[in-house]
Amino acid sequence: MGKQDGNYIGGLIGVNRSEVIHVIRQCKSLKQLNQVHAHMVTAGILWSLHRHSSLLLTNILAAFTTLLPTTTTNASPASLTVTGYYALSLFNLIPNPSTFAYNTTIRAHTLLSSPLPALAIFVRMRRLSVPPDTHTFPFCLKACSLLPALPLAQTLHSQAFKFGFGADLFVCNTLIHTYSVNKHLHHACRVFDETSQKDVVSYNALIDGCVKVGDTGRARQLFDEMPHRDAVSWGTLLAGYAQSRDMDLCMDAIQLFNNMLVSAVRPDNIALVSALSACAQLGELEKGRSIHVYIKQNRIPINAFLSTGLVDLYAKCGCIETARGIFESSQDKNLLTWNALLVGLGMHGRGHLSLHYFSRMIEEAGIKPDGVSFLGILVGCSHTGLVSEARKIFQEMEVVYGVPRELKHYGCMADLLGRAGLIREAMELIERMPMHMRGDVHVWGGVLGGCRIHGNVEMAEIAAENLMILKPEDDGVYSIMADIYANAGRWEDVARIRRLMNSRQVRKNPATSLVQLNY
Repeated sequence: MGKQDGNYIGGLIGVNRSEVIHVIRQCKSLKQLNQVHAHMVTAGILWSLHRHSSLLLTNILAAFTTLLPTTTTNASPASLTVTGYYALSLFNLIPNPSTFAYNTTIRAHTLLSSPLPALAIFVRMRRLSVPPDTHTFPFCLKACSLLPALPLAQTLHSQAFKFGFGADLFVCNTLIHTYSVNKHLHHACRVFDETSQKDVVSYNALIDGCVKVGDTGRARQLFDEMPHRDAVSWGTLLAGYAQSRDMDLCMDAIQLFNNMLVSAVRPDNIALVSALSACAQLGELEKGRSIHVYIKQNRIPINAFLSTGLVDLYAKCGCIETARGIFESSQDKNLLTWNALLVGLGMHGRGHLSLHYFSRMIEEAGIKPDGVSFLGILVGCSHTGLVSEARKIFQEMEVVYGVPRELKHYGCMADLLGRAGLIREAMELIERMPMHMRGDVHVWGGVLGGCRIHGNVEMAEIAAENLMILKPEDDGVYSIMADIYANAGRWEDVARIRRLMNSRQVRKNPATSLVQLNY
């Protein structure tokens, strides 16, 4: 706490109510507010102004809520619990709390990602017949969206109608958001349609709901209908396109981003990262570079979110050194940033380098890896032939790091062992897999690919049999088996496979390729 903070405290001696409230409202941090509150207690100010204690404590509570961070992503559960307890302690000291005090406490717990205590305060409010207002229901509905709890949201919806707030725009917008989070889009659409006065927040909330359930068509229709759009409108639709993993929609995302710039709307980080992601998926390196240039020219601060998007773009497009340069220069790296680099390195067969960064991630940064981290490492090991290293990483996933193995990890290991000619070990790996995971196309595909490389006809037949059961319409299995038989000189089996393909009416899918011109 600085000298200015000390002046605040010193100025509290012998002051009146208005001056105390002024000092409370001037606090710029929670630490400052806590020290002012502590001085008010130890100096007897709360006692000397006991007639105004309710007003003073309510102002401390309001200042506390205002100073809370808007996100609690990096906060530990213990610190959130302590902070929430402080808010509740303040509230409990207030004699006969007003509706404003109840609302502020509910909002504080919602900001601290503690929805159950927030809703418990609302229950207490109703039991004591304290009347809610237009702010009460939005704060409670936001708590519901954190759970999520559809029946509770519907109960609050009916309560809002009961108290005459059903048509309030703030309440309606929060209802649209809450129903969208619960993935009940029809409820959200109904509230939206029944709202007489819609604003940009109403549209944004429903567009976000459509994006969350994958209905980008409806989201675009709403976007086109909007009388006015802000950066959130553009960014939400862009994110929906990019997250779809559909190549056509990724192209739409790039076009939409271009339209956004033409419309003179300054893109936020969500729009920028979504456009970068679309470029990465399409391999549109030059367009991605132009977005990077835009970021530099407009001096947009590169936080962890934005640096992750840039690393992902350059790494996936094969510009490994550029990706590494951005990664190393980033002062704010999180798990997603590390994963973007690890996956990019793995895709391009930089197994040794991915292991190096994996070690740095754990030992230097102290970041715990997740399933994506291990997938990137295993892919890199597979392309580089680092069998021993992959075995060690795969073993340590659950034992050392507590990360459960998923189908994609088993598939990657099967592919690695198959490439290395360790077909028998790959089959033993499949035998050790949990029963519900054994029937997977990618796992058996990895084995079949290895059999093709090393000419193991016996194991190939087992793998192909399982693949034909799992995906009988896949022409690739038949083609690979025909090649394996041909390489072994078993021409009768080649003819048999082709007859089987015809009898099952399996059609060979034509291959496609993409060539970019004018670059």
